[in-house]
Amino acid sequence: MALLDTLLLALKTTFVSGLVLASLYVLMASGLALVWNTLGIFNFTHGAIMAAAAYVAWQISDPKGYGLGLAAGIVGALIASGVMGLVINRLLIAPFLNQKNVVLIAVMTTLSGAFFIENSALLIWGPRIKQLEKVVDGNLRVAGTVISGHEVVIIVIAPLLMLGLWAFLKFTWTGRAIRAVAQNREFAELSGIDVRRMYAVAFATAAMLAGFAGIMLGAIRFITPGLGAEPLLKALIVVILGGLGSIPGTILGAYVVGFSEALSTYYIGAYWTQAVLFLIFIAILLIRPSGLLGKD
Repeated sequence: MALLDTLLLALKTTFVSGLVLASLYVLMASGLALVWNTLGIFNFTHGAIMAAAAYVAWQISDPKGYGLGLAAGIVGALIASGVMGLVINRLLIAPFLNQKNVVLIAVMTTLSGAFFIENSALLIWGPRIKQLEKVVDGNLRVAGTVISGHEVVIIVIAPLLMLGLWAFLKFTWTGRAIRAVAQNREFAELSGIDVRRMYAVAFATAAMLAGFAGIMLGAIRFITPGLGAEPLLKALIVVILGGLGSIPGTILGAYVVGFSEALSTYYIGAYWTQAVLFLIFIAILLIRPSGLLGKD
C-alpha cells in the first residue's frame, strides 16, 4: 500500500507540474503560431517581448517602481506589448514583405530586434534581478498535491485565452480577415482587405499574448533580460511539433511538451530532460513530418 500511495502521489505531482508547464507553453507559443499562420515567418523578438513586458509590469506595479499595483502593471504591460508588436512589424517586417527571401530577412531583422530589446532592458532596469508579485498568493491542495494559487490561474486562464483567440478569429470581421490573408493573400487583397493592416493586428495580438506569458512567468521566475530566451526555444518546438500554421496543433503540442518535460524531470532528472524532449520531437516528426495536426 505504501508503494502504491507513493506511485499515486508521484503521478499526481507530475500531472500537476505538466499541466502548469503545458499551460505556460500554450501562452508562449500561441502568438508565435499566429504570426507564422498569418505571415509565414518566425518572430524571434517573441522571447524579448516576454521579458520586456515583465519589466514594464514590475516598473508599474512594484513599490520600488511606480507602486500602482499589479492590475495596473498587467494592463500597462499588455498595452506596451501591443505597441512593441506594432513597431516591430512596421520597422522590421513591413518594409520587406514584397521581397522573395522575406523569411530569411525576417529571421535576421527579428533576431536583431530581440538583441536590441534585451540590451535596452538591461540599460533601463540594470542587471539586478527582479520579480513580480503573484496574481494569487498562497497554495492549494489538489488531489493530495500542493499547487500555488498563481499556477492555478495559469492553468485556468490559458485555455480561456485560447478560446478567446479562437472566437476572435472565427466570429469577428477582423479575425476572419486575418484568416483570409493567411489562406490567400492575393485573393484577400482583391476582396478589399487591407493586408498590411491585418499583419499589424496579428503582430500586435501575438505580442500581447507573449507579454501576458512574460507577466505570468515573471512571478515564478526572476526577471532578467534573457527571461524569454528558453521560452522562445520551447515555443518554437511546440509550434513545429503541433504543425506549422495550426493553432489547435500548437495547443496540443504544448501539452505534449509540458507533460513530457514533467515526466522526464521527475523520473530521469532535469539534466536529461532537454535530450528527452528533442528525442520525442524528432520521433514525432519522423512519423508526422508536418507535425501533429499540420497539413501535409
